[in-house]
Amino acid sequence: MTNQIAPIGRPKVLVVDDVAANRELLQGHLDDLGYEVREARDGIEALEAVAAEEPDLILLDIDMPRLDGIAVCEQLKAHPIRRLIPIVILTASNDRGTKLRGIAAGADDYLSKPFDSKELLIRTKVLLRQRALNQRLDATEGVLFALARAVEARDRHTIHHAERVGRYAEAMGAAQGLSHEDGELLYHGGVLHDLGKIAIPDAILLKPGPLTAAEFGTMRQHSIEGERICLSLRSVAHYLPIIRHHHERVDGTGYPDHLAGSDIPIGARITAIADGWDAMVSDRPYRAGLDEDEALRRLRQGAGTQWDAGLVRVFVDLLDGGLTRRVTDSQLAAIA
Repeated sequence: MTNQIAPIGRPKVLVVDDVAANRELLQGHLDDLGYEVREARDGIEALEAVAAEEPDLILLDIDMPRLDGIAVCEQLKAHPIRRLIPIVILTASNDRGTKLRGIAAGADDYLSKPFDSKELLIRTKVLLRQRALNQRLDATEGVLFALARAVEARDRHTIHHAERVGRYAEAMGAAQGLSHEDGELLYHGGVLHDLGKIAIPDAILLKPGPLTAAEFGTMRQHSIEGERICLSLRSVAHYLPIIRHHHERVDGTGYPDHLAGSDIPIGARITAIADGWDAMVSDRPYRAGLDEDEALRRLRQGAGTQWDAGLVRVFVDLLDGGLTRRVTDSQLAAIA
């Protein structure tokens, strides 16, 4: 009988160096540490090896033919998933500029050749521990997204609603000149914005008629419940303002905190418009969806009271440019 709960696996390390003797030397050290070692002779082979099977750590030489280590590091760190693989730059140069180039490319650490075996042991252990933690956080985040989609599955009228809200919010962020990282945050926040509805009883969530005052009070708790579910998870901390505040109004009459104007986080202001639009044009248990002309009229009518007027103008411009069709097409492509 074993007292081990978590499965035991050998960490996978990819060694990338165009000099065979250097690869052999590193492999000898890493084999002694119990790691599973793979090798690549240059940057192109390294990218192919990562695409075939993600390693847990990459030891990456800088000066190589075809594609150097800096370029490899930049490509991997720009990837939405592979950027989490720790990369240690290996260099024979003590030049400060070379080290700074590696750090600027996103490297997590560097080792100078010839390296000390004890230093290699300590640095790899730290980075592999960090890798394992990131993978657990990814798994937890994945559960949250699954829960968010389970909320939608409870009601045939809201299937893919959160996905559309995320895509609309992402497009607004780009139109506002926000960074790619902010766009990703807006998309994921949009997907998670109604997560708290998992705590709302079906009798209220799926009611085919208007809600009573008491029922509406219960429904309004979903933004607080969503935040509560996510509150202890650092990996989704940046989404919390969107989850909690997407029903605030710029005139201060929204919920749960009656924030007004620019006190409402911009992510929540953007998501509120995306959510409001998709809710208006979609069928719900208690009413049919509005046609787009009527939804546009209501959107403009609510600019400056319910929604941020400047952001409404941005969203209307995107709608005029075919945003709805692009989002619909992307959903159909994902399903196909």
